[in-house]
This record gives sequence, C-alpha cells and structure tokens, in this order.
Amino acid sequence: MRQIPLAIAPPPARSFDSFLPGRNRAALEHLEQLAPHAAPTYLWGAAGCGKTHLLRALASAWQGRGDRVAWFGPGVALPWEFDERGALVVLDDCDALDDARQHAAFALFVQASTVGIPVVSAGKWPPVDLPLREDLRTRLGWGLVFALQPLSEAEARAVLRREADRRGIRLGDEVLDFLLTRFARDLTQLMALLDRLDEFALASQRAVTVPLLKKMLDEEGT
Repeated sequence: MRQIPLAIAPPPARSFDSFLPGRNRAALEHLEQLAPHAAPTYLWGAAGCGKTHLLRALASAWQGRGDRVAWFGPGVALPWEFDERGALVVLDDCDALDDARQHAAFALFVQASTVGIPVVSAGKWPPVDLPLREDLRTRLGWGLVFALQPLSEAEARAVLRREADRRGIRLGDEVLDFLLTRFARDLTQLMALLDRLDEFALASQRAVTVPLLKKMLDEEGT
C-alpha cells in the first residue's frame, strides 16, 4: 500500500525571473517594461511555449505594485465587467473564445482603449489565423505581436532541473533523457508530469529513477 503524500512544495509563483526566455527575450523585455497607456500586445505560439507564464508574471508584477488587473479567458463566466479603476486587462486563450465571449472581449478592448488601459492577450495562432470575429481579430493584431518559440532541448532540461531542485528532487540525466526523448518539449505537460512523478515517488518512498517513472506511466496507462 502506498502512502498518501503531503503537499510539501507549493507551486512557484509565475514571475519574469522564473521564465527562461530562450529565443523569446524580446517578448519578455517588452512585458517587463510595459507601461500604462501602452498599445495592445499579443503573444502567440504552441501550447507550452510560455504564453500563460508570461501573462501571469505580468499580472503578478502589476498587482505587486498595487495595480488592479482584470483577467479573462474561455473559463471566466459571463458577464465580463469592465473596471475603470483597473490598470491592465489580460485575455488568455483567445483562440478558444466562444461567440459570447468574443463579443465580451471586443467590448473590453473598446472600453480599455477609451480610458487608456493596456490589453495584453495570448492565443495559439497569429491574429490573422484566429477563428474569431473580424473586429476582434483586428484589435488583437492592432499593437505589438510576438511569436513565442519553444525551448530547445537544453533549455527545457534546464527548466526541469531547476524545478526539480526547488522541490528537493534529484533528477538524474537518465531521467531527463527519458522525459525529453519520449515527451514533447511542452513545458505545461512536462511540469504536470513532474508533479505526478514527485507525488508517485513520495507515495512509493523511492528515489526518482527511470524504472520508477516507467512504473508510474504503466499504472497510468500512458
């Protein structure tokens, strides 16, 4: 019988410092320097390339200095209320907005631009390719657009090792090799896999090794 582990290490707060930029340094520097009344910014790229990390880091930085940040996305219930006391509007996963939320997002753009509140958004594809209403696509591509690039294998390895060190896990090269050759370099998925592996190792009271990882995957049917 495996023990049920306690949650020892809380998930790290998303910050600019914890983002490994790779080829995305221009986007990182732009968001770090984003000022009130800035033009809209749109980030796009495949899942796991860091879009949501950057949005959360931006929201955290602004909230840390006392600014009000409004966050919207496909999972946020309607109606979407605009707060004129706010300083920043964030729209995540724009490619997944349904018709009603597209209408709400466009209204937010209009209201924010009227009072000079910047809007920073993200989606899987460039604005021109988004399956959205034309007026919203135009707004999303109105300002600066950054195409985020996935991390190289070496960069993904560094991120996984850094997170393992934070948790107190010894993640050997053989485990990293297995992860990065069997799974895509999608950091969202790799971090979720590391979460499960950490929990499985604690429950099994065993060190993290390739055999343990394979055992976990077999039990999951992965």
